[in-house]
Amino acid sequence: MSLETTVDGATVVVTGASSGIGEVVAKRFAANGANVVICSRTQENVNEVAEQIQESGSNALAIECDVTDREAVDRLFTSTVEEFGTVDTLINNAGTRFMTGFDDISEEEWKTVIDVNLHGTYNCTQAAGKHLKEAGGTVVNFGLSSAANQRGTPSLSHYSAAKAAVINLTTTLAYEWADHNVRVNCIAPGFVATPAVESGFGISAAEIDRVEIKRSIALPEEIAAIAVFLASPDSSHIVGETITVDGVPRIEETPEL
Repeated sequence: MSLETTVDGATVVVTGASSGIGEVVAKRFAANGANVVICSRTQENVNEVAEQIQESGSNALAIECDVTDREAVDRLFTSTVEEFGTVDTLINNAGTRFMTGFDDISEEEWKTVIDVNLHGTYNCTQAAGKHLKEAGGTVVNFGLSSAANQRGTPSLSHYSAAKAAVINLTTTLAYEWADHNVRVNCIAPGFVATPAVESGFGISAAEIDRVEIKRSIALPEEIAAIAVFLASPDSSHIVGETITVDGVPRIEETPEL
């Protein structure tokens, strides 16, 4: 069974899909025949993405949803089932972060980052649980690269803490839901060439040579391909894993003597 056909007809919910990795993930699933439900906090933004998917001949439903609002999340999955009859895959991509040194993080900022990245993942996964169990579905969470979640990142202590928790949640939930035939995995990207990265660092995806192996930044399409793989039967024996997508490993080189 080829990767291009294994998600054909599946219904996939992608949070935080108005731009960046989430948008590319949604379009990748749609291109492979999935019914895609995309959400973000602003209806106008997801409408535009849904229209692009529909113009390509695929099915897409745009829903405004703040993942920190449980009632809104419940409505998201009710609307998904009403439209497509099921939920086969949940992609927990919604997130937010602020570059702030620990001493300067306000309580409000700390709670906001934890609320969106961790509590939002909890909200969506628990709300989708009944439908995923009925479908024998999959969950794909988003964490941080191994370096960030194990050793942290300067000025991102709150974000790193939340994403490390998501990785641990992935492992625990994968065990709990295995008896329900639901697979839960996680993708931990490193540096990815999104519009936000381009505006902040001046690095465009168009400038990246995909042929070159030794590079420190990924394309969103490379992350999306892994998400599709983890949602498909081709990854049937991958459960509770976090796949790090961070390019060439950072290792200690032998010092010159």
